[in-house]
Amino acid sequence: MKHILIAGAFALTAGQAGAADQAVTYPFDGSFEDATFAVESAIVGRGLVIDYVSHTGEMLSRTAADVGSEVELFKEADIFLFCSAQLSRRVMEADPMNIAHCPYGIFVADQAGAVMIGYRQYPEGEMQQVQALLDEIVQEAME
Repeated sequence: MKHILIAGAFALTAGQAGAADQAVTYPFDGSFEDATFAVESAIVGRGLVIDYVSHTGEMLSRTAADVGSEVELFKEADIFLFCSAQLSRRVMEADPMNIAHCPYGIFVADQAGAVMIGYRQYPEGEMQQVQALLDEIVQEAME
């Protein structure tokens, strides 16, 4: 019974978080390739390791016909996924359920020729430290 209650609470929380998700985006004055290089350099330059690069734009293009769509959402779109051991430990010691937000992601997208860099907004409290880190990385990439 305890597991059912925990699972139910987690599902309810996840649903509420999904409804409140918003992205912070910044227009990038340059090409998609320049933006992805700048983001990668800014992440690695802080001593962080990129765990995975999701080529979301390629996946959406490749599968469009399979799902019956002709809509081009992005010309290109990548998401860089990474963690900070120090910051992750801090926010998860404050609330172990902050694990739901890890790894952290910064995306680069070209939408109809307009390149943007962004990240997901995080909830108030300890996770604002992560949001601040993401914004610092994006600001560095924008320079």
